[in-house]
Amino acid sequence: MDERDTPQHSPGDSAQEPDLPREKGPGTGPENDPLTRPDNGPGARPGNPANAQREPTQGEAAISSTRSEPVRAAAAPDDDDRVREPSRRRFLARSGIALGGLVVGGALGALIGRETGDEGDNTAPPAADGEQQQIPANFNRALMHFSQDQFRIVDAAMERIYPADDSGPGASLLGAAFFIDHQLAGEYGFNGRDYMSPPFYAGEKQQGYQGRLKRREIYDIGIQELENYSLAAFDAGFAELTGEQQDEVLQAFESDSVGLTTISASAFFTMLRANTLEGIYSDPLYGGNANMDGWRMRDYPGNQMSYTTVIDQPFEVIEPSSLQQHMTGH
Repeated sequence: MDERDTPQHSPGDSAQEPDLPREKGPGTGPENDPLTRPDNGPGARPGNPANAQREPTQGEAAISSTRSEPVRAAAAPDDDDRVREPSRRRFLARSGIALGGLVVGGALGALIGRETGDEGDNTAPPAADGEQQQIPANFNRALMHFSQDQFRIVDAAMERIYPADDSGPGASLLGAAFFIDHQLAGEYGFNGRDYMSPPFYAGEKQQGYQGRLKRREIYDIGIQELENYSLAAFDAGFAELTGEQQDEVLQAFESDSVGLTTISASAFFTMLRANTLEGIYSDPLYGGNANMDGWRMRDYPGNQMSYTTVIDQPFEVIEPSSLQQHMTGH
């Protein structure tokens, strides 16, 4: 049919189109009416394509924004954060970065920021029943003046002056050589309290040594002279000689028959003997008298704080006490 043959209706024409049945399709029906349609949210009917695909209008967004939303709890940290956070704290505390320095990191950094229970108990476990705790090493037994060879000669000489027997240990086991080594490294060896300025004259016997040499220098010379005399007489060093041969060398020094030009041989032997006895009977603090056994052989009580509990009692042997035992809490 030609368009010209089609009936035309003017705007003012009252003719109405006939009502024709409409097919329901997407976007039609009361559920899509913006006034009656339920909100596209938890209450939306499933299966409706409009609910899943259509974007909300501006009016709908404004209405939705005015609705109160439930308060949400703070999100828990991720598992990775829970794992890494203690490690970061421990690293910062122990390395000292938290305090800004490496020096304090070792001492203070290990104490700051540490959490109890995350690394276990670091205290040493108590000794089991019948098991004896290990005795700490005696780091005081080290040389401060003598060389290793000098120490061996002095130790052997002192052992001949005060040998071990049935009554107890000798000078070597008691550490008398360590005693004199430590003394020579300090004020005693440097004659710190003696007048050491010239002129030097040979004094009377009661006046003692009147020379320019310090005690540490006398020992260095005397030890070398002991070694020289042993090599000349027995073709071996003093420490390698038998006990009888060592006695002969010491007796030659005591009687001043060696004929030394450097020092007085008898004066050196007298000083060596006196220092041996001092190392045996002095407080263990000074390096000798190990385990206070020198005192025990003489039934000497050592450094007692008081005798008020036994002064009126019959005599009895008291276990010796050293200066270290008076330290409270140590």
